[in-house]
Amino acid sequence: MAIAELAGKHLVLGMTGGIACYKIAELTRLLTKAGATVQVAMTEAATQFITPVTMQALSGRPVYTSQWDGRIDNNMAHIDLSREADAIVIAPASADFLAKLAHGMADDLLSTLCLARDCPLLVVPAMNRQMWTNPATQRNVAQLRADGVLVLGPDSGVQACGETGDGRMLEPQASYEAIVSFFQPKVLSGRCVLITAGPTFEPIDPVRGITNRSSGKMGFALARAAQQAGADVRLIAGPVSLPTPWGVAREDVETALQMYDAVVQRAQDCDVFISVAAVADWRVDRASEEKIKKTAHGGVPSLSFVENPDILATVARLTNPPYCVGFAAESGELVVHGAEKRARKQVPLLIGNLGPKTFGRDDNEVVLFDAQGLTRLPRMDKDTLAATLVREIARRLPDTSLIS
Repeated sequence: MAIAELAGKHLVLGMTGGIACYKIAELTRLLTKAGATVQVAMTEAATQFITPVTMQALSGRPVYTSQWDGRIDNNMAHIDLSREADAIVIAPASADFLAKLAHGMADDLLSTLCLARDCPLLVVPAMNRQMWTNPATQRNVAQLRADGVLVLGPDSGVQACGETGDGRMLEPQASYEAIVSFFQPKVLSGRCVLITAGPTFEPIDPVRGITNRSSGKMGFALARAAQQAGADVRLIAGPVSLPTPWGVAREDVETALQMYDAVVQRAQDCDVFISVAAVADWRVDRASEEKIKKTAHGGVPSLSFVENPDILATVARLTNPPYCVGFAAESGELVVHGAEKRARKQVPLLIGNLGPKTFGRDDNEVVLFDAQGLTRLPRMDKDTLAATLVREIARRLPDTSLIS
């Protein structure tokens, strides 16, 4: 998570009745850690699952549960609580509360507050699978979307009732990511972005292989930033242990040839291709189908290599290529090698860094190479850098009238 990426944001966090209330404790922690101020308002039903005292301790602010609360001078909590809010987030949002919102009902503090708002409204549904799929609930959700309410989720999985299906509330981290995404400028709205990330693994035999030290963190951060910027993001990942960013479609591959095939199948359907993966330049020719054993006489097996296809150069040479962005991890002479690599691969933008100093780290320092020369960016955490790079890519895209 980037530092303070919700700094200056004021959120009203409305809680309705449901076992998923326990998730809101962690969501509140994530929101406040990111710099947001969180004002909690709870229905009476919500207080049956988690106490206002708990939510006050986590948010650092008084919790409101009644429209008759006299702590506000004019006794109008339903008006005053939302006036400074950048958004109201209802989590968990029960089936009953969704119905209230869809029909404009206002019989308690939270429903009245939502009706009297002049800020965006986000809802995070949580309910039994049959309640979610009930035609009445689906009509209510459709009406809310038509009214401009952002519906986040629900997820699918095991539910508290023991059943499995749609209706499970998003996990706190996913809810957090969706809220952060809501506030980001949509500079890639309407664009499709294809990204490769991580290392590749080239087998020697069934148990051994050749790989590199790429962690995948930069590519995954770029996928997250591009999604937050409004893009339809497709991530092709080598073997890494990283969670899929919220809203990103992910495909896992292992070898350079698998990554090549996956990219070539999708490249012409996308507007931007960002080649971040550290793809192996060579693979073992005729990898052994059995584990290579040590011999009684010792000795080292002889391996021969063949060159892997150049994924970035292949995409750049397509008849109607997407806007191609390359990454170059160098061990020295970055300025010389970065400029040379951009020209050789014939891509409009190449982003270079000193790989051995950044592999596995949570920050990075890069140089941008384009037709105008080079631009140095200061060292920053990878999430912040990814958002910066997405803005740099967006302003370089052709037909900028499509960028909102």
